[in-house]
Amino acid sequence: MKFTWECTMRLSWLAPPLTHGSCSLNQSHLKLLCCSRTDNNNSRVKQVAIPEFNKKNAICKYPFESNSGEELSTELQNKTIQEYCKIRDVDNAMKLVAQLEAMGFHPNSISYGFLIDSLGSVGRTLEADVLFQEMMYLGFKPRIRLFNALLKGFLKKGLLGLAVKFLVEMDRMGVCKNQETYEILLDYYVSAGRLEDTWMVVNEMKTNGIQLSSFVYGKVIRLYRDNGMWKKAIGLVEEIREKGISLDRLIYNSIIDTLGKYGELGEALEVFEKMKQESIVPDITTWNSLIRWHCKAGDLTKALQLFTEMQEQGLYPDPKILMSLISRLGELGKWDVIKKNFENMKCRGRQEVGAIYAMLVDIYGQYGRFQDAEDFISALKSEGFLPSASMFCVLANAYAQQGFCEQTVKVLQLMEAEGIELNIIMLNVLINAFGIAGRHEEALSIYQHIRESGISPDVVTYSTLMKAFIRAKKFDKVPEIYKEMESYGCTPDRKARQILQTALMVLERRHCKY
Repeated sequence: MKFTWECTMRLSWLAPPLTHGSCSLNQSHLKLLCCSRTDNNNSRVKQVAIPEFNKKNAICKYPFESNSGEELSTELQNKTIQEYCKIRDVDNAMKLVAQLEAMGFHPNSISYGFLIDSLGSVGRTLEADVLFQEMMYLGFKPRIRLFNALLKGFLKKGLLGLAVKFLVEMDRMGVCKNQETYEILLDYYVSAGRLEDTWMVVNEMKTNGIQLSSFVYGKVIRLYRDNGMWKKAIGLVEEIREKGISLDRLIYNSIIDTLGKYGELGEALEVFEKMKQESIVPDITTWNSLIRWHCKAGDLTKALQLFTEMQEQGLYPDPKILMSLISRLGELGKWDVIKKNFENMKCRGRQEVGAIYAMLVDIYGQYGRFQDAEDFISALKSEGFLPSASMFCVLANAYAQQGFCEQTVKVLQLMEAEGIELNIIMLNVLINAFGIAGRHEEALSIYQHIRESGISPDVVTYSTLMKAFIRAKKFDKVPEIYKEMESYGCTPDRKARQILQTALMVLERRHCKY
């Protein structure tokens, strides 16, 4: 099914298909040039993975480079590349790589490591993958840390099929998984709702004698929570204590989030107090969970109290928290409360957060000032705030919640223009935007594109798509989507099961009428 949008939106800018045999990118991906990774004889061939840049700026004016206008030595260029990567200035690092290539040289192994790690951390997995393959072709032997960085990048984008092939390649090369590898896999499988795959990883860790850390237990608690077994999740705490593992921030956060999700807010606050008594300092995740679930339960007084306490502790407010508060307060028409909190944030010296907060208020209030995504991003930049992948996601979600489909799409286009690749989270937001707007066919088109482009749908994808069909009163399609979710390896969570039950009840009533 193809898009038939009136506006000039196309799927060509979305995540391109990526296979482990070849890489194909369109012009929106930094005009990246790369050739097939293997020839007909299965031997490595040279690749080029360099963004085009203006020859007039061949020598960038930056603190790490020569001020004399002379070309830097190869050794100094490698050091400069590494310095750029340390401060996450990947674009200038890649320009220097282009200069090296133009002189017939390549980065050294250390520079390759920095580049791959930095590109992966900002979501530019395609370029990271191509550089990794070039590194292999040149005879360098990457350490497990680089394998993990690339694996994390693939899974963050939702490219499960490619990640699985990459794991097979690791085994073929004799590279053994370590604790970090397993934790990367667990993080993805739990988030994607892949129950069987999660237990497979946990069992493999036990078989290989790798101790289950607090991170692993935290993920298992979340898995129980998402599958409606919250009491079993809490019971896991005793097993953790018996194994002599101290309850750290990760485990406490998992417990608080589990209790909050199932409405046990009193117990969640008790655990929160106990956490502080044991001298474990709550982080942004802790506060985020407490504020989010109090908002969800309608206890805005407590949510705002926690929000104030969080700022008093000197923590930088998360845009997601802001959006939860604005959404709930806006629904109740409490714009005076929103304004008061905005002023308090400014008084605490949080100008950059205040700018984001004010703009999100404009979106939710539909005052018209920032109904155009491009205006929003320009305003952020004028405040000296560089939008991150997380900020783009929050902004896209803000538009999606209002049903502003075209603006949601524009946010994702602007995000890619900043060099940030789309991932499954962003595409799920887009499905939600179309669902809220009652455009279920376009929501389905996004899902079909996800499948065709090699990105693996997760449980959120399916739940969001089912909600879109519920809103469109296409109840008969919901069981079909549910079955497809199960066949694809995603274990339905509590929300997905509730959506299915809603659809089945409607279908049963219809059947009784006839």
